Amino acid sequence: MTPAAPHADLPALAVHLREVLDTKKCILLYAYNGTGKTRLSMEFKDIGKQGDARDTLYFNAFTEDLFSWDNDLDGDTDRKLRLNANSRFFAGLEQLEMDNRIRPLLVRYADFDFRIDTTDWVVTFSREEQGTDDEGNIVPVTRDNIKVSRGEENIFIWCFFLAIAHVAIDAEEGNPYEWVRCLYIDDPISSLDEHNAIKVACHLSEMLKREDNKLKTVLSTHHPLFFNVLCNEFGKARKLFLTKAADGRYLVRETGDTPFFHHVAILSELQKAADSGELYTYHFNMLRAVLEKTSSFHGFKGFTALIRREDDDPDGVVYGRLLNIMNHGNYSLYEPVEMVPENKEAFRRILANLRAQYTFNPEIFEDTQQADAA
Repeated sequence: MTPAAPHADLPALAVHLREVLDTKKCILLYAYNGTGKTRLSMEFKDIGKQGDARDTLYFNAFTEDLFSWDNDLDGDTDRKLRLNANSRFFAGLEQLEMDNRIRPLLVRYADFDFRIDTTDWVVTFSREEQGTDDEGNIVPVTRDNIKVSRGEENIFIWCFFLAIAHVAIDAEEGNPYEWVRCLYIDDPISSLDEHNAIKVACHLSEMLKREDNKLKTVLSTHHPLFFNVLCNEFGKARKLFLTKAADGRYLVRETGDTPFFHHVAILSELQKAADSGELYTYHFNMLRAVLEKTSSFHGFKGFTALIRREDDDPDGVVYGRLLNIMNHGNYSLYEPVEMVPENKEAFRRILANLRAQYTFNPEIFEDTQQADAA
């Protein structure tokens, strides 16, 4: 890392980011929680406001607050997500038929549907499930006015933002978002697991790397895996690490080229989960991904070649089958299921054997522990 450049406060840092964007199209910013990322995004946005004019479309905690639940506490049936009709964020809601722009994005992540009411400014959700008819036959049944989970709600809002960003990139004359010159995206994955964090990063890069995209972008996050995937996807971006000094100044360092490869970043996340005991079924999916990449690098035909043979399982059959079963089970990405103690023990043993047999830089795991402590 290059030496840190100090900035007196967040407004000064926001000015610096805009100066960087004079010569770079994208900035990737990593910072720990509590450093001031969300406030920085608002300072950046405020610089671009001149009277009623503005230049930044942003996604952060304030964006999420434009959506609020009406849970129908009296009837407990008519649940809906209300939209803040006063926000310019929703300027193209009717004109651009946002339903049809959001749905193709949402289907990548979710199995529920929605309907936007532009008269009452509300969104209702539905999901198709299995039911039975009067004769006992299994038939599809649509449940209306459902309350989606927090993770599902966040991914819906994220897809709403993505749909608007696509319109802003298209830059068609007369569209309600033609004023957008910059995108500032802060932690879009706060309630998502690692699997979907990778998907969000890859889909985001697809949009921003379009040849016709003229917008300048700042992407900030506290999520190490998300940041690492972004670094791999945006090779020419300016990559910065933000910290706050004891004297209150903000320090920005260059991280250099891609900090970690995907599988190394995933491995550090898995070790952190194993140490904490917070192991969920989807962690087996991540572990298998690491095993597959490592086995391919070492010239093996499949990931099972990396599973250490135990005395009671000389062919590695048990662990191989466990990894396959846990990867193909019907496990929710939005409401993860915690592993049973036996599977936690098996997971730790596979991970420990992998690290013992194929040496990875121990500083990777020390840096993760230091980041958590900070």
